[in-house]
Amino acid sequence: MRIHHLALRVRDPERAAAFYGGLLGLAEVRRFVEGDAVRSLWLAAEGTVLMLERALKGGGPEGGSAHLLAFAVDDLAAWEARLERAGLAVTDRTAHTLYLSDPDGHRVGLTVFP
Repeated sequence: MRIHHLALRVRDPERAAAFYGGLLGLAEVRRFVEGDAVRSLWLAAEGTVLMLERALKGGGPEGGSAHLLAFAVDDLAAWEARLERAGLAVTDRTAHTLYLSDPDGHRVGLTVFP
């Protein structure tokens, strides 16, 4: 079994895609527009789809969450330098993982944990 997709509620899918696509390098695979606004952007993450959705069915807080979305990376030092160049703060760290927040307050991890 593997993760098929993960959907995150975001205020602005294009702003969130600039973080996940522009900074983290995930490629856009689908875009849904309603009227003049982007409703949803889907990004590819090594066999999983990350869905950045303006609205989600179900409960939960309107803003960000305490959930964690972690991506496997090869080199923490290189990613830390990339985040610094982008002006993004590392909010927490362990020996294997850097933590930061996306534009909607979702906790994101970059990890080399085996």
